[in-house]
Amino acid sequence: MSEHEAERGRVSTLELFFDLVFVFTVSQLTTVLVEDPHAGGVVHAALLFGLIWWMFNGYVWLTNELPPTTDRRRVLLFAAMAGFLTMALALPEAFNEGDGAKVFAAGYMLVTVVHAGLFSRTSSAEASRAITRLAPFNLAGAALVMVGAFTHGRTQSALWLGALVIEAAAPRLGGRLAGFTIRPAHFVERHGLIIIIALGESLIAIALGAAGLPIDASLIAVAVVTLGVAACLWWVYFRVDIERAEQALFHECATQRAVVALNAYNYAHIPLLLGVVTFAAGVKKAAAHPLDHATTAGALYVAAGIALYLCGHAVFRRTLHLGGPWLRLATSAAVLATVPIGVYGAALAQLAVVLLLLCLCATLDPRVATRRVRRAEPAGPSRT
Repeated sequence: MSEHEAERGRVSTLELFFDLVFVFTVSQLTTVLVEDPHAGGVVHAALLFGLIWWMFNGYVWLTNELPPTTDRRRVLLFAAMAGFLTMALALPEAFNEGDGAKVFAAGYMLVTVVHAGLFSRTSSAEASRAITRLAPFNLAGAALVMVGAFTHGRTQSALWLGALVIEAAAPRLGGRLAGFTIRPAHFVERHGLIIIIALGESLIAIALGAAGLPIDASLIAVAVVTLGVAACLWWVYFRVDIERAEQALFHECATQRAVVALNAYNYAHIPLLLGVVTFAAGVKKAAAHPLDHATTAGALYVAAGIALYLCGHAVFRRTLHLGGPWLRLATSAAVLATVPIGVYGAALAQLAVVLLLLCLCATLDPRVATRRVRRAEPAGPSRT
């Protein structure tokens, strides 16, 4: 990536490589959800996602401020990728007996230390002071993850939850975002690429769920319908809002832009990505027996995953003043109501109804936006 490309705000191929490793790490959560469909497994998956997501976003802010234009920065990013890959391998066993938690914690510590070290070398004195204010919180969180790795059960969960709370709350504390410079084009494109890669990973869940099964009409139908759902999720996120989001960030004043970016991307994207992961777990279950009754967990994963995605996007749009949330919230409620179709009907039938609801949402969205714009337009001069 050249300095000229960095100034234009383009995402480099190395950053895309980094994002692929991150999404692979997150996709491992589908294994946690499938193998432990009870409340405990869901809580563990959400907690692991929060920890991984928060440090990944730290790297988004890092490369937004400090593009990987030198070999030293590139090598350190590869080291961080090794940390994420280590976490990915250990993630399915992170809450089980054995060394999974310790390996996960070691990878997490590596990612955190590299992040703090890279950011401290930025040429911006303001950014260096900003990371100096935040790094102790990230390192404290990593330390709690390490300590928790040597415990089990509720103690481990409590320590890891404490780590997540410390890291997620730190930017909200008195002016700790002051000094960060947000390049809107890069920031928006980077998160958009993450959504695209995650949607692609949701399709891979079909192959994983269908391993060893005969290729018949029902399996092909699941694949096509799942592709349709993923296409609708792409449509909801990218059709209009991606360009408007960049413009909204661009028009924020410098002091407020970092706060808006934090709310719209660090926080609002949590349900977006967690929704894709949850949906993928449901698809993985559905692919095995698409014409049979879905398990309660499988039906809930499909519906809750889509609902989380839509709710997250509603918050995202609301934060950036891109439009009201009501159509997405109403669609979320309708999608959640499809659970009985899967449980008492068939997994494929539920997926088909979810696809129809998403198509309806995508069709109505531009019409709702047009009416909103017309209402907002000032009336013409009155005739006398």
